[in-house]
Amino acid sequence: MEWMRILLPLIIVSGIALFVVNRLKVKYDKGTLGKKKTKYAQDVLDSLLPIGMVFGCAIGVILSMVFSMHLLSTLSLGAGIGLLLGYFGYEIYS
Repeated sequence: MEWMRILLPLIIVSGIALFVVNRLKVKYDKGTLGKKKTKYAQDVLDSLLPIGMVFGCAIGVILSMVFSMHLLSTLSLGAGIGLLLGYFGYEIYS
């Protein structure tokens, strides 16, 4: 059962990453990626995914301090969830 605790965050984050990459690839192939009129708005739109991952990692570190969870598991889960939330923000803002 120890290997499940090790592999479960990796499987969850891999599924999230595959979902986001495939959705962005489909949007790119259709030519419907988000385009903004100003450079500042386009920069904000393009940086939503990495900013979501950074905030997710930060929340993962805080959760690993508060609760008795492994740091590496919370970092990977935080980054994956942040990527997913960044993608949803990308969809809403574009």
